[in-house]
Amino acid sequence: MLIVSVFVAFISVSIPLLQNKAYTDICVLACLFLLIVFLFTGTRYIISGSTLSLKIGFICGWSVNIADILSVERSYNPVSAPAASLKRLRIDFPKRKKYSYLLISPAREQAFIKALKKVNPNLCVHLPEKKGIWRIQDWDI
Repeated sequence: MLIVSVFVAFISVSIPLLQNKAYTDICVLACLFLLIVFLFTGTRYIISGSTLSLKIGFICGWSVNIADILSVERSYNPVSAPAASLKRLRIDFPKRKKYSYLLISPAREQAFIKALKKVNPNLCVHLPEKKGIWRIQDWDI
């Protein structure tokens, strides 16, 4: 529904621009529309066989061997990462890799971790489940 609203706004702004032959403005508006559509297509983490892959929109990102993952733990690190939330999982790799960790935010964490452990049973998982007044909407404060 949100994409439809953006599309309607795009069309309603484009018609006067077309009438005034403002083609540069139309190109800028079209690029902005495509960027918005790209952002709405989402980030997906795909486990296929023994590989974990990242896909943002229609672009394939990186892939990593699940057997190389050492541990998974909770992180609220605001560093730029392919994660759509600040409630993230930190995936640690051996130090010999190019990057020693990766931050991701799968929608269904428990199912994601279960799928990772199915491929790599030696995976160390540290996701404390906090209880009490400081627990707000599944966030550990």
